[in-house]
Amino acid sequence: MTTAIIQTVSGRYVDVLHPRPEDIVVGDIAHHLAHLCRFGGAVRRFYSVAEHSVRVARLLPPPLRLAALLHDASEAYVADLASPIKRTLPSYQYVEGLVHDAVRQRFDLQLSRDDEAAIKRADIVLLATERRDLMPRDGMEWAVLAGICPLDERITPMPVEAARDAFLAAFDEYAQLDLLGA
Repeated sequence: MTTAIIQTVSGRYVDVLHPRPEDIVVGDIAHHLAHLCRFGGAVRRFYSVAEHSVRVARLLPPPLRLAALLHDASEAYVADLASPIKRTLPSYQYVEGLVHDAVRQRFDLQLSRDDEAAIKRADIVLLATERRDLMPRDGMEWAVLAGICPLDERITPMPVEAARDAFLAAFDEYAQLDLLGA
């Protein structure tokens, strides 16, 4: 049996080819995502996947916030790749999908297609905002952003520790909402 075992910041070992829901820990997710820079680092100031996740979650109604917060949680275990590269690597997509499924099982995330579409839409709106506020200005059009307007709010990136703490605070809040059936 092939394995691909990583060690997380909590000291756990996770086989990303055979991830188990019990291996998935929110503290590891928050820490790892806070240390991962969006866009492969091609931003004017460090901007973490953790902060991105918090911002996406805030764009959605309460029932979808936990799932939105965790929409990129698999990247805590397999890293973040720029989407144009990710699309060319089917083996990466496969492993990311395995971890994503373990995350969904761990946090009992059951989403309809409409829910997934709403989260994807919020992700794209935030992408437009991130591009405007954080990326080099080059005048190039990104097809994925056709017809998408950025948010009015401007992004000033958080430090790593603040992004980790914001992620954990959001998780605590949204997990409680989920438990309450909100």
